[in-house]
Amino acid sequence: VLDAPGLEDDFYLNLVDWSPNNVLAVGLESCVYLWNACGNKVTKLCDLGIRDSICSVGWAQCGTHLAVGTNNWPSSDMGCIQLPHCRTMEGHRSRVGVLAWSSSLLSSGSHDKSILQRDIRARDDFASKLVGHKNEVCGLKWSYDDRELASGGNENRLLVWNQHSTQPVLKHCEHTAAVKAIAWSPHRHGLLASGGGATDRCIRFWDTTTNTHLSCLDTGSQISNLVWPKNVNELVSTHGSSQDHIIVWRYPTMSKLATLTGHTTRVLYLAISPDGQKIVTGSGDETLCFWRLFPASKSQNTDSKIGASSFGRTTIR
Repeated sequence: VLDAPGLEDDFYLNLVDWSPNNVLAVGLESCVYLWNACGNKVTKLCDLGIRDSICSVGWAQCGTHLAVGTNNWPSSDMGCIQLPHCRTMEGHRSRVGVLAWSSSLLSSGSHDKSILQRDIRARDDFASKLVGHKNEVCGLKWSYDDRELASGGNENRLLVWNQHSTQPVLKHCEHTAAVKAIAWSPHRHGLLASGGGATDRCIRFWDTTTNTHLSCLDTGSQISNLVWPKNVNELVSTHGSSQDHIIVWRYPTMSKLATLTGHTTRVLYLAISPDGQKIVTGSGDETLCFWRLFPASKSQNTDSKIGASSFGRTTIR
């Protein structure tokens, strides 16, 4: 367990991400902290001061770039940090609550209802603007082949975009609450999972190659995040009211493999380790919990031990 004082209890933010280099980035109030999972060392990366706050963090696949979405700095935009250098990119008119990388292309979703596509190699702040949501963009994930971008909004819509269009190529309106939880399958091309908020509670599966709604499962509680591990064909969901737990599912049967408890308030943040064996979950109870869930490589063996990792307890500040 990592104590994380100041970790916001806000469903629409994305304040935790785990880099390919095994470094955890966490946004706490106006600061970004880096925790090295190998050496258990904590470093304060930046402090925006009392006039601003962190709304999202996102590591690039290379592990050397960290994007930080903010509330007010400047004009509610974001910095792309290549240690020890920082570049600020503008364009949004409200907080940047979600980020997604595709190689050198960075996508940012905002409360202003738009998604900006940014090529960090170019001088311009952004290359294109995607408009399709009618409320805050709170979910954003690139497919594993970098050909499709899925986005979820607070108006309950799930949209899918391709690399070249500024209009969504697929629109899904079946959810009845905000769509923050989005996960692409690493095992099957075009397979997408999405989860709805407190008045929806459903995980839905889609085939984007055929524009087909495959199935729907009512989980009984708010869904804040989904992740599809690369090592096994299973799915992890994190939940808020009224359960505040984590569930591991076997796909495609969606039978429960484990229900993980430990947080005392809704589980809002989720990231998976670069080796695909562990996850970290964050909550408004101001803790980060680490769980060892999956085998080291893709295997048919489903008897792997599931439980909390023995990281010990420390504080991230």
